[in-house]
Amino acid sequence: MDWERITLFCFFASYVAALVLELSQLARSNWVTRWLAIGCILAGMVAQTAYLLVRSHNSHLPPLLSSAHDWLLVLSWLAVAMLLAILFWDRQQAIALFALPPIILMVGAARFVSDASDPVLVDLYWWRLLHASLWVVGIAGVVCAFVLSVMYLFQHRRLKQKQTEQHELHLFSLERLTRWNWWCVVVSVPVMTLALATGLYLTWRSQGTDTPVSFWQSGFLLTGLLWLAMTSLFGWLVTRRHPGGRVVAWRTMWACGLLLAVMLLQQIFSRGGIHGDQSSGAGRRAPAGTAVATRLSTPVEVLR
Repeated sequence: MDWERITLFCFFASYVAALVLELSQLARSNWVTRWLAIGCILAGMVAQTAYLLVRSHNSHLPPLLSSAHDWLLVLSWLAVAMLLAILFWDRQQAIALFALPPIILMVGAARFVSDASDPVLVDLYWWRLLHASLWVVGIAGVVCAFVLSVMYLFQHRRLKQKQTEQHELHLFSLERLTRWNWWCVVVSVPVMTLALATGLYLTWRSQGTDTPVSFWQSGFLLTGLLWLAMTSLFGWLVTRRHPGGRVVAWRTMWACGLLLAVMLLQQIFSRGGIHGDQSSGAGRRAPAGTAVATRLSTPVEVLR
């Protein structure tokens, strides 16, 4: 099989098909449909892995550093991996209904961000790798916290209205969702703090280069404000002895949802920085002479 023929649309369509199959479970529960949905998710993950490996090979950089396009796909790949792990652990869980929409959103958003290699701070390879790794792990925790909080609110509303749990909408208990949500926030905020610290260091180091990055970019300021909101949520969770589960879920959903929305918009409209190249607009390409293969500049065009 020619792996270079795999496009972003291949795994995007696989995840959409899996979501449609999961939604069909609401009308009529069928174990065949559930396995087909899992198969679509697994096929999408394999295609996404191959896509990232080919791009990494052609750019001679790991996906976390090759471009904002690849970084966003690594984030969605981690979310898919966690989703599959839970589904194989307990296939009765309806978690795919809640996890697939943000995954599809991240893959779709990757179409609009730069897929060109970042020329900034090429000499700080390991610092950039550390920053990107911390950031992707921290945001992955935010994605998990957001999904868990939505699941909690849905389960809480159903139990409050004394609705009988449908077999096709089997969810984890409120106690387990609360505990996992707590851990996601408590772990992701310190990791994001380290990511922001390394990002500030990289920005400071860029001042002595031909392409300095401004500390006063709107993306930096917005991310900093939302980080303060996440830090406030973190402090509230670790200091309160028995925080209300529903209150935690609402606060987590709003804080994480706003952070994810700003992150996606920042990646799409970025006009330079340590996370993107120095050009602007969607569908940006690497200049002539870069290691990114021209053959791979066309896959995302499929989603136009």
